[in-house]
Amino acid sequence: MVTNLHPSSEERVPPPSGELRTLIDDLIAEQSTLQTPVARFSEAHDRQPDLADHYRNLIPLTKPGEGEQYAFEVSLDRCTGCKACVSACHSLNGLDDHEAWRDTGTLTGGEEAPAWQQTVTTACHHCESPECMHGCPVGAYEKEDDTGIVRHLDDQCIGCSYCILKCPFDVPKYSKKRGIVRKCDMCHQRLAEGEAPACVQACPTEAIRIVKVPTRTAPSPERPRVKDFSLFHTDFRKQDSALPSSNITRPTTRYIGREVPATANAADRDQLVPQHAHWPLVFMLVLTQAGIGLLTSGMTVPVMSALPLSLESLASNPAILITFLGAILFNAGMGAATLHLGQPLKAWRFFLGLKTSWLSREILAFSLFAPIPLILCALPFLPDFPFKETISLVTKYSILPVGLIAIFTSVMIYVDTRRSMWRLPLTLPRFFGTTLSFLLLGLAIIRPELGIFATFAIILKMIPEARILKRQENEETPWSSDVHSARLQLGPLRKILSARVILAFTAAFAALSHPFISLPILLLSEILERQLYFQSVQAPKMPGNFGPAQHN
Repeated sequence: MVTNLHPSSEERVPPPSGELRTLIDDLIAEQSTLQTPVARFSEAHDRQPDLADHYRNLIPLTKPGEGEQYAFEVSLDRCTGCKACVSACHSLNGLDDHEAWRDTGTLTGGEEAPAWQQTVTTACHHCESPECMHGCPVGAYEKEDDTGIVRHLDDQCIGCSYCILKCPFDVPKYSKKRGIVRKCDMCHQRLAEGEAPACVQACPTEAIRIVKVPTRTAPSPERPRVKDFSLFHTDFRKQDSALPSSNITRPTTRYIGREVPATANAADRDQLVPQHAHWPLVFMLVLTQAGIGLLTSGMTVPVMSALPLSLESLASNPAILITFLGAILFNAGMGAATLHLGQPLKAWRFFLGLKTSWLSREILAFSLFAPIPLILCALPFLPDFPFKETISLVTKYSILPVGLIAIFTSVMIYVDTRRSMWRLPLTLPRFFGTTLSFLLLGLAIIRPELGIFATFAIILKMIPEARILKRQENEETPWSSDVHSARLQLGPLRKILSARVILAFTAAFAALSHPFISLPILLLSEILERQLYFQSVQAPKMPGNFGPAQHN
């Protein structure tokens, strides 16, 4: 068994006889014999290729007991940021290009220690209360009872990526090739056979270990723990660190060794990188909310004898026209939603997550609403039959309650991610404001004298958006999630913001005299607003690296 993978450096090279040498000459000669941790690691493997016994010292030899689970332990004193762990994980798990289950990042000291710097390696934290599992609509995650490892079930995944939004550490990664999400599973097959995970085995400085840690269900008194300089607890770090909080998921990874300054922050905190636009979600949200608004305004359609299905009959009855437009927009939004799924044919299993996932509840709510537009569009053109009037009334009066419930589930999907810009006071007026604007605009098309109300609704909806921009008062404003979002909108996303504001005011004033012309202008404006909603959010994640910003 190898007891030391890191032998001391070789003796200095003696100078040739008779040659006068300075201290600098000696140091340069000595430097040529020094080895990096990776070189010493390679040399140890050359001396003794079978190091299985040694690696068993880096993992527990017994399974966790009651109130315990496996966890990563990272020694900050030893991590050099060499990315050997990243490479080993990528190779062993056969990951796609640009796919990584383990990352390395950098922390800087901040105000207290401006010269302080630390590399950090991170993977899945196998949290005690994993939000990825709670948010999954189809039960594609499980937390093993005996080990605490959070595993992703690839064959169950529908590729909705909601777990990516729910995880505050940016752990799950979407695979375009497979149309599913994947993540670190702590090499559970290797652990079961007494072998170290790939990252643990590959680290040349032994900075990563697997340990057993007590959970919150551990019996009292809790066994003593190694001092843990947590990077996540809010009582350790300041709010401007851009580091994710542990209040949501209770991560188990321990960071030991070098003490981290209280003012430490992520090295990439100030990089203005727009997030993914999620275009299918942009169109789904805007079109369904606009459709529900127009359908509600079309409730004034009277129950009448069968009309001929023609453009003339639609043009002669604005309420029927608005109902048709609302149905078209709503169903277009529902179609766009399926484009967000990597495996849409598996989405029928959404009921598995109804207990914990707002996405499951949204799917159910919109599925219940989906027949309403079709019935409303068909009834005016069907011949009279028994209970036609009753069916029409029940359908009409179902629009508002069922539609509001469906929109509320959409609101909660994003509120439940705990992202600052997606909090309830900002998301609720955006989503319901879209529905109200189109409802009043639809009424203005039917009764033009109501255009003033549509104008006020469109303008008032922009107030919460403007409040975010006010957070960026000047370049010296302390960093926060809202300030970061404001800087994104006023920086890389400025053209989109300008177009959104111009189109919104144009639609607002057009609603006074030409509400039908205002309709497509407002629709385009709301699409840009929802693009800003997704791209300017500050997404919590583990610290990144210095260097040029890359778009998501």
